[in-house]
Amino acid sequence: MAIVALGVVYGDIGTSPLYTAQTFLAGQGGLGSVDREAVLGMLSLVFWSITLITTVKYVLIAMRIDNNGEGGIFALYSLIRKYGAWLAIPAMLGGAAFLADSVLTPAVSISSAVEGLQTLPPLEGLFDENPSLTLMITVVIIVILFSVQSRGTESIGKVFGSMVLVWFGFLAIVGVTNLSNDWSVFEALNPVYGIKFLFSPNNAAGIALMGTVFLSTTGAEALYSDMGHVGRGNIYFTWPFIKVALVLNYFGQGAWMLANSDNPQYTAMESLNPFFQMMSPNVRYLAVILSVSAGVIASQALITGAFTMVSEATRLNWMPHLQVRYPARTRGQLYIPVVNGVLCVSTLAVLAIFKDSEHISAAYGLALTITMITTTVLLGVYLWHSGKRVGAIVFTVLFLAIQAMFFIASMAKFLHGGWFTMLLTAAILFVMYTWNEGTKLERAQRRHMRPNDFLPALDKLHSDFRIPYFADNIVYLTSDSETKRLDTDIFFSIFADHPKRARAWWAVSVETTDEPFTREYSVEDFGTNYIYRVRFRLGFKVSQSIPAYIHQIMHDLSKTGELPKQKSIYPKVDADPDIGTIRYVLIHKALMPESKVSARGALSLQAKYAIRHMAGSPVKWFGLAPYNPLVEVQPLFVSTRRPPRLKRTDTAKTIPTPTPTRAVADPAAVPDPMDTTSGLGRLVQELDAAVSAEARKTAEAAAADAPAEQGDKGDKGKAENGKPAAKPQRSAKQKR
Repeated sequence: MAIVALGVVYGDIGTSPLYTAQTFLAGQGGLGSVDREAVLGMLSLVFWSITLITTVKYVLIAMRIDNNGEGGIFALYSLIRKYGAWLAIPAMLGGAAFLADSVLTPAVSISSAVEGLQTLPPLEGLFDENPSLTLMITVVIIVILFSVQSRGTESIGKVFGSMVLVWFGFLAIVGVTNLSNDWSVFEALNPVYGIKFLFSPNNAAGIALMGTVFLSTTGAEALYSDMGHVGRGNIYFTWPFIKVALVLNYFGQGAWMLANSDNPQYTAMESLNPFFQMMSPNVRYLAVILSVSAGVIASQALITGAFTMVSEATRLNWMPHLQVRYPARTRGQLYIPVVNGVLCVSTLAVLAIFKDSEHISAAYGLALTITMITTTVLLGVYLWHSGKRVGAIVFTVLFLAIQAMFFIASMAKFLHGGWFTMLLTAAILFVMYTWNEGTKLERAQRRHMRPNDFLPALDKLHSDFRIPYFADNIVYLTSDSETKRLDTDIFFSIFADHPKRARAWWAVSVETTDEPFTREYSVEDFGTNYIYRVRFRLGFKVSQSIPAYIHQIMHDLSKTGELPKQKSIYPKVDADPDIGTIRYVLIHKALMPESKVSARGALSLQAKYAIRHMAGSPVKWFGLAPYNPLVEVQPLFVSTRRPPRLKRTDTAKTIPTPTPTRAVADPAAVPDPMDTTSGLGRLVQELDAAVSAEARKTAEAAAADAPAEQGDKGDKGKAENGKPAAKPQRSAKQKR
């Protein structure tokens, strides 16, 4: 499993050496413009950023805080949401920013690695003649990567894990090879070098240097989000090796820059990348192959993190319910087809807009600084309410100060592409906000009925033979997990317009458990044989094919006598002769013109319903499509306003009362049922007498069948003091 951890969670942070030093040189004016102070300052800032942000904040602190093994900003929010409604704001903002950066990571990681092919002498001419070849190769790799997601991260992680193990080993070896010529660069472990250079007049980039340094920490948030995929222990076990490899490579690049700062071969080179140039040409071939693999792995880390984020957002009702698959043996490893498709299309759109890694990197990292800031706020709140108030203050102030500098520095990227990630962040935030607000409005009008409220009407409809059966069984899907009540929407659906009479009505809810193979159900029949409240408890690895389970439950209840026998004489989809016809009904809410709701609320509801339409349907998730389910739309009446009366403009006509065509009998001539002199009265009297005689016969037969000892006791029918004994009461079961 530790190998899987390497493959899934370390890909993003493992590709940072590919472009961090390159971006640093571009910001300082090239290799010829940097001196020892600049190199040591950059290395110092990189080392302490990785140490403080990745190691201390995420590995040592954040990973100790999980929600049933899941990490990430949404899992963290779930733990502290009870401390204030305002906490939803940073949680939504941070989650939206993380998902936005998930779109850019595959594009920048893979494209920057593929561009390494241009540094190979045999391929230089080919890429010069075909400038778009790099883009085409990147597109192919990205499409393949997203296509294999349905296999699960376990199988992918085993392959990627072995490759990334080689990659980090390669980073360490290449770094040590260059360090052997100048071990003095380890002076940069002193944080003074970084602070002095940051505020030095020789720093051509100014505060924007922190935006470059921040690139070395990208992947830290994904590390936390992917904790549920691989487990905390595996990350603790592998992180020391990862950090040592990263530090050795960064410092190796620093030693190479110091050794070649006066080399005209490199000082005149545009877009110099120390990572590739510090290797010999023969080693560079291997470096390109491994870097492409690392870029793919980095993309995998963000994709799996995005799946986790969306899954958590769905549980919080911040995103629509989506079809989730669990291709591996653990619930933490999941696959969401819709999210996978959206990420793939969005990543390809990024490539189409920005073309190459140089322009993509201009937009990269800005949104992620927002995620880190919001995570710091939520972690601080958690620590505060855990009783560690001094630690919470120190933690929050320290990391907010550091990450505020990262954010200010990254804002310099806004006009150079940062606007794109901010636009994505705003779009995702809009989805979360409107879905949450729409859900709140729907819940505000949701009502439930207790048995004594709905049973009389259902009993009357069940016995009303004037109304034909809508189906033998009508099955409603509901999100309410409480089995002692009925959703009012279901009651309205049964009686709205033409009543839906059935032999049995079913209200079914599905609960997904943390155990992989749970298959349980419970039934509440409210003391009837025609209304059933069913709750499924299905493991996350179990298929949620509702029709198959419904048939099983109907058979079970039929065998026990809880469900009256049903016989199907006509062919059906399920070809089950022992169960009558089944009709599935899904209820959707819709905003009506007469609904009294604010403009903001109306916008939220309209946006939610539009998103729901695009996100997919429970008809597919629960396998209902072959059964021709009925999807009903019910009005959402948060509050209603009385419409104004209409004014009639034409003259009302007086319609004369029609004259009866035949005489109506005088009421006095209508026979009174209680008048024994009339024919109808005598008939009623005869019926009463027959019923009384039948009752006497039944009583006499029951007395004759009584046990002998009852007869003995009958002599004692007169109680003490000569009073007659009380008659035995019929049990409720006998009465029924």
